[in-house]
Amino acid sequence: MTNVAEWPRIVVVGAGAVGGYFGGMFAAAGAPVVMIGRKQFVEAVNRNGLLLERTQARERIRVGATVDMSAVHDAELVLFCVKSMDTSSAARQMAPFLASDATVVSLQNGVDNLDRIRDAANVSAIPAAVYVAVSVPEPGHVKHLARGDVVVGPPSEETKYLAGIFPRADIPCRISDNIEGELWVKLLCNCALNSISALGQARYGQIAENSDARQLMQTVVEEVLAVARAAKLTLPNIADPKAGMAAAMAIATQMSGALSSTAQDLNRGRLTEIDSLNGYVSRRGAELGVNVPINHALFTLVKLAEQRLPP
Repeated sequence: MTNVAEWPRIVVVGAGAVGGYFGGMFAAAGAPVVMIGRKQFVEAVNRNGLLLERTQARERIRVGATVDMSAVHDAELVLFCVKSMDTSSAARQMAPFLASDATVVSLQNGVDNLDRIRDAANVSAIPAAVYVAVSVPEPGHVKHLARGDVVVGPPSEETKYLAGIFPRADIPCRISDNIEGELWVKLLCNCALNSISALGQARYGQIAENSDARQLMQTVVEEVLAVARAAKLTLPNIADPKAGMAAAMAIATQMSGALSSTAQDLNRGRLTEIDSLNGYVSRRGAELGVNVPINHALFTLVKLAEQRLPP
């Protein structure tokens, strides 16, 4: 086990599936980690430890957990993992306790979280595109299905530091000089898969194998790329809709057993991040004069499904 003194003090803000996984990986590697999460998660982790289930092992990890945001006061590295709709409120709660030299990394879905963190709390965060299939079968139990890698950027001393520290916890991490484009690649994949998985209650592999679902994905991809072009953005390695579809299909294949986070949220009776996914593309398209009827339709259908959730 690595000496604790060699690690930064790490706090996870928003310890759900993604935060629980990455925080758990750091804790398993020997880093001092505190997780800030919901009451049920915190009680389960404090009682039994965090159960981190991966293909090769099931491990109970002793890690600190609390509902109190003041736990960020001595953090050197903050993994900011709250749902996108909670970004502004969580950033405002965190800011009074955050050390001026703390590094904050946004491990979230969506492309505009950094702006919201900065606008809400005057905190500068580092953007990260995250690729991981993970679920929470019950509070305190994080189940990893596939991948688990991170892209950060732009190149800087901070991102160089992150690209060194993440792999020590067995988390692949690379630096991109086009991190906005990387975030849009992730957005494209999310838009192509998440709402279809949620509305069809289908795992990614089922979507990939269904010809009608692939046609729907293709149209979503074309619309996202049209908005990106209008915004004058370049998506790495995606020059045309064929390449965009290949990127989305690669995710569907690599994470074939996964239900999207949008589907998991609906199944747990929680609001989804659809406003930051197909909803964002719909709004941005309207601003730029790009018609995106399929993204708007998927966004609308998920919002209607949310209305059935218990209060």
